[in-house]
Amino acid sequence: MALMMFTTTWCGYCRRLKSQLDRTGIEYTEVDIETNPEGAELVEHANSGNQTVPTLLFDDGSTLTNPSVRDVERHLAGLAS
Repeated sequence: MALMMFTTTWCGYCRRLKSQLDRTGIEYTEVDIETNPEGAELVEHANSGNQTVPTLLFDDGSTLTNPSVRDVERHLAGLAS
């Protein structure tokens, strides 16, 4: 399952979630919305016009905004079942 994580370089919440995902072994592709206009547009669409990060995009097109690592684990488990 592919997971995309939309971030910025200065986002503390993004750094925290990345380190938690790394520790749990959940793989993701990081997209910096400040250098990727398409990523910024996707984040705005998912968050009522706001560029709120971290925003995660899952294979099924669903998103989570500023989730905990447990939220991510639960969401992935739900997609796998």
